[in-house]
Amino acid sequence: MAERLHLLALRLYARLPTRARRVVVRTIAPTYTVGAICVVEGDDDQILLVRQVYRSRWGIPGGLVQRGEESSAALRRELREEIGLEVEILGAPATVIDAEAQRVDVVYRVRAAAGSATVAPTSPEIAEVAWFSRSDLPDLQPEAVQALAALAALGDDE
Repeated sequence: MAERLHLLALRLYARLPTRARRVVVRTIAPTYTVGAICVVEGDDDQILLVRQVYRSRWGIPGGLVQRGEESSAALRRELREEIGLEVEILGAPATVIDAEAQRVDVVYRVRAAAGSATVAPTSPEIAEVAWFSRSDLPDLQPEAVQALAALAALGDDE
């Protein structure tokens, strides 16, 4: 019986206009927040970390992707807004899916664009910005640890 109902529902769904299908999917599907975050690589195996005013651990820069926005555009926007940095994206991004938090992070490797080497907090959200050696990282937010692991799993794209 359940199989027949499922088949009937699929046939009805197939007849719906595209707009109505989207409404159905958005109503019954789980929603996820999408973030665009990055590891900013510097000289001598250093990475740039940020400490947000509302968190005690250090993290990597980035933020939420707005509806209709590409993740790379969101990343660039967030970096300009939060730390005044223009970047060059290096290679393909990794993804981190946190089903419990219903969050997907698109994780990029980047480096500061020419002429954009000075960074400082430009948003009240950011308390500190600093370069750290990969071999001597401070206490990191769990999302930053996951992002670094995801990029390491991709390997070196350069």
